[in-house]
Amino acid sequence: MALQTAKFNFNRIHIAQCCKRGGSPAEEFAPLATKFQRRLLLGVGSASLVAVGANFGGITSFLLGFSPQNSRNLKLDVLYPIQGYSRCIDTTEGFEFIYPANWVGDQTLVYRAAKKRELERSLDPPPLGDNQRRRSNINEPVVAFGPPGSTGELNVSVIVSPVPQDFSIEAFGNPEEVGEAVIRTVTGAGLRPEVKGTLIRSSLRDDSLTNAKYYELEFRIETPSFRRHNVFVCCGRGGRLFTLNAQAPESAWPGLKSDFYRIADSFSLTA
Repeated sequence: MALQTAKFNFNRIHIAQCCKRGGSPAEEFAPLATKFQRRLLLGVGSASLVAVGANFGGITSFLLGFSPQNSRNLKLDVLYPIQGYSRCIDTTEGFEFIYPANWVGDQTLVYRAAKKRELERSLDPPPLGDNQRRRSNINEPVVAFGPPGSTGELNVSVIVSPVPQDFSIEAFGNPEEVGEAVIRTVTGAGLRPEVKGTLIRSSLRDDSLTNAKYYELEFRIETPSFRRHNVFVCCGRGGRLFTLNAQAPESAWPGLKSDFYRIADSFSLTA
């Protein structure tokens, strides 16, 4: 009770002093309010910069979305998703593409890459019969992405295979001819009648800036156990054949069609 009385007397005295100076309590506290406001704005601004740098709550991705093409040209989507897509750049093999931002890397490939780096750093030769010794003879993906927890039926992957230095994809025909050849290979050239393939679309994408030609194919594979939709891009350069394959169950295709087309259109060589 005594404490409340003291507080009341202090407030009454302070108000009386303000009135003697001709100012109201609000006017008296105005300078403090202005200072507080400046500090508040400064704090909010600093916090915003931190949030942008760390992409807290997707703020950076939201801001970059106002100028998506410029942001992608600067390769900022390697760090921050832009309009729902992230970018994969493989500087070792020399290619890049975008993929849905909620997809994750294939952990098996991550483990293999880590093991390979560990072997390369080691002074001891790798064990005889080690799988890494056979890497050049196995057409396994160098990168792969898919939804978390998926079984592999829905993913995008890139394979880089050695070919003759003078290899040219055009030597095998136009995109439609190459597409039909791919279908024959997948279906076993008629030796497996239970496997059916249908070429849906074929096109040529010519990049004059990098002097690269990309064959883009879309096809469907059907067996008694599954129906799969594929979008396939291939390009040859410098003794290597680059192939990107995005695949999905046919039942999921309608909802993934635009994603797959964007992935295919974004695939390009960087070296």
